[in-house]
Amino acid sequence: MSALPETMTVIAIAGKGGPEVLVPQTQPVPKPGAGQVLVKVQAAGVNRPDVLQRMGLYPAPKGHNELPGLEIAGEVAAAGAGVTRFEIGQRVMALVNGGGYAEYCLADEGTTLHVPEGLSINEAAGLPETFFTVWHNVFERGALKAGEWILIHGGTSGIGVTAIQLAKAFGAKVITTTGSGEKCEAARSLGADRTVNYRTQDFLDAVKDATGGRGVDVILDMVGGPYIEKNIRALADDGRLVYIGFQSGSKAEIDFMRVMLKRLTITGSTLRIRPADVKAHIARKVEAEILPLLASGEVKVPIDSTFPLAKAADAHRRIEEGTHIGKIILTMG
Repeated sequence: MSALPETMTVIAIAGKGGPEVLVPQTQPVPKPGAGQVLVKVQAAGVNRPDVLQRMGLYPAPKGHNELPGLEIAGEVAAAGAGVTRFEIGQRVMALVNGGGYAEYCLADEGTTLHVPEGLSINEAAGLPETFFTVWHNVFERGALKAGEWILIHGGTSGIGVTAIQLAKAFGAKVITTTGSGEKCEAARSLGADRTVNYRTQDFLDAVKDATGGRGVDVILDMVGGPYIEKNIRALADDGRLVYIGFQSGSKAEIDFMRVMLKRLTITGSTLRIRPADVKAHIARKVEAEILPLLASGEVKVPIDSTFPLAKAADAHRRIEEGTHIGKIILTMG
């Protein structure tokens, strides 16, 4: 690989606001420290946390890169001391602590993965943030098992299309909510057993109908607000309610007697603030449990659209429209 350049183009957040505050800047190419790889980024995933960060609602934790972008794919351009799993020029994808909207990005060795054969760089860029989040929240925190029912809200978001496929791959039955007939059809094509257009249907009624009144075993929700109390009513005995976001607010009035009588578990997590060793543990589980499913084609990374790095603002407009189905990707080509 040729010598590294001194500078690179990045997309910075020039103040809190709308997509227009995402602006190209020139910054020095970073140098990898111990246990880090420098990735020449070829594609980067766009996620809801990036939008929240841009709006000033989800600032980068102390010590993290303040540029947006939490998942990348590309080639290893340099490696720091102690790195043993990767060599210069290898195709990799990584969960990163910010900085993904750039031509080069640092990644911890522990949260970097080899790109499986048959997976494109654009698909690889849409994998780490989403698949790490789903694995940890659905299968570790939510303890979803084969034969159980799961309700997935936001079924055609990046998280949703991943959760549907993985739940089905591991033998669960899926109900999902979406906002249009087209999105319902897309969710069914990914394996959902039952879809609910939340604009015209009540998901609680659909859950009761699909499960014979029993309720679902796990709910994955990033909506919150008015869904919180209804989620509790939609759960079966010993059900698990898992939160990964609150697009409609994090406060609600609920009857905790239902939680006690049905022996419910309410949990949730956010990935960015977790320690490096926790993220590395999730990475190893993704490698072992999920990468073979991607390599075989049983699970896919649906791509909604791609935008060049300089058009990051347009990518954010796309995600805010709420009409996307699958992942939105920034490309460096």
